[in-house]
Amino acid sequence: QVQLVESGGGLVQPGGSLRLSCAASESTFSFNAMGWYRQAPGKQRELVATMISGGRTNVADSVKGRFTISRDNAQNMVSLQMSNLKLEDTAVYYCNARRATIGAILEYWGRGTQVTVSS
Repeated sequence: QVQLVESGGGLVQPGGSLRLSCAASESTFSFNAMGWYRQAPGKQRELVATMISGGRTNVADSVKGRFTISRDNAQNMVSLQMSNLKLEDTAVYYCNARRATIGAILEYWGRGTQVTVSS
């Protein structure tokens, strides 16, 4: 059973920074993609940023230039550096990992970490 454990959430003022980390129970090399999604109250879960195994990233337009995703294969971790945070970044942030198998794509989720941007 793959486990993804997020950390680093909290309360921050607008314009501030936070760094989220996700520790995987298996080697990050075993996943085809890892990344972050978020869900704000009353809204659907949305992509924030993902990184595929080749290093290419996909970043939502709403956070482009402010958020950076990185992956530490030696530590089996994926991180999200968030800068210039805005009120609308408030959400629960979920770590996600995907693994392609024959005939299926397996998807794993962490439990989430709360990020609150407030003055």
